[in-house]
Amino acid sequence: METQVKLTKLAECAGCGAKVGAGELARLFEGFPQVTDGNLLVGFDHADDAAVYRLRDDLAIVQTLDFFPPIADDPFTFGQIAAANALSDIYAMGARPVTALNIMAVPEDMPSDAVREILRGGATKAAEAGAVVAGGHSIYDPEPKYGLSVTGVIDPARLLRNDTARPGDELVYTKPVGIGIITTALKGGLAGEGDRALVERVMCTLNRAAAEAAAPFRVHACTDITGFAVLGHCLELAQGADVRVTLHADAFEFLPGALDLAAMGILPAGVYRNRRYAEAAVSFSDGVPLAVADALFDPQTSGGLLFAVDPRDADALVEALRAAGEGVPAVQRIGTVGPYEGGARVLVRP
Repeated sequence: METQVKLTKLAECAGCGAKVGAGELARLFEGFPQVTDGNLLVGFDHADDAAVYRLRDDLAIVQTLDFFPPIADDPFTFGQIAAANALSDIYAMGARPVTALNIMAVPEDMPSDAVREILRGGATKAAEAGAVVAGGHSIYDPEPKYGLSVTGVIDPARLLRNDTARPGDELVYTKPVGIGIITTALKGGLAGEGDRALVERVMCTLNRAAAEAAAPFRVHACTDITGFAVLGHCLELAQGADVRVTLHADAFEFLPGALDLAAMGILPAGVYRNRRYAEAAVSFSDGVPLAVADALFDPQTSGGLLFAVDPRDADALVEALRAAGEGVPAVQRIGTVGPYEGGARVLVRP
């Protein structure tokens, strides 16, 4: 649906580029009192994608909340992207989404048809995931924002975390990189309609197919790559598991034009926040272009899943992901996990 509302013009930051930096978040939570509960299997102590609470030995609930300002001008498309991004946290834990609640802020003068289209976009994507939209909350705000609070279910024995990678694991990623760069260029009129169509299709793609394809294999850890970028999320994975991650820059698939735009300095503000957070723990080998380094710090709205998989299953996992077709926009073997022996947690090589 085309409307006269250009949503991205109403927001200073777009999508996951609006996230508070990871380093600042850690400081904000320091010293809070905590209630000890043995059934809380995953909290925020390792910056995982969702909280997990055990109800019984074979059942746990997985909870997340994610919302952000518009990253697409079309309200329906924005609703789809925001919902896909929120649902991604559930898939990153290996769980199945079952219910969702809307969270929305809109200007008082936004046309009701546009508001309805945002909600319809979210409902459509939730339905594709098999989740029921059961309610939500909305307020008036000069800057529009939308997302979902999602609850999923899982057998705790099948739970995936971001802090359980093992030395020897191979790293496989499932979407092209450069989403923040392309959407920033679109907002500035520096990219075309073909770029818009591709990046929006990638962002609207649920990580459901990737999660289902990976389920039969020995995946030791998983996270989705979103606002903290490839390098920020790899750093969290490395710190949580006390390992070192080695990435191969040449192995990444970037969105068409993303590296050229990065070389021109067309970068979202989130690149600089992510660099400040992660660069002290990241080492770049000679031969890695600055544009590639910048793209690996680029916030990815509704990015893909990063799997740390047993090397004996890596070939089969890649084959299964590729067999999923358009449900997995890109399949890349981007690096390996090794023991940590001091120094940088993340190495980036050509």
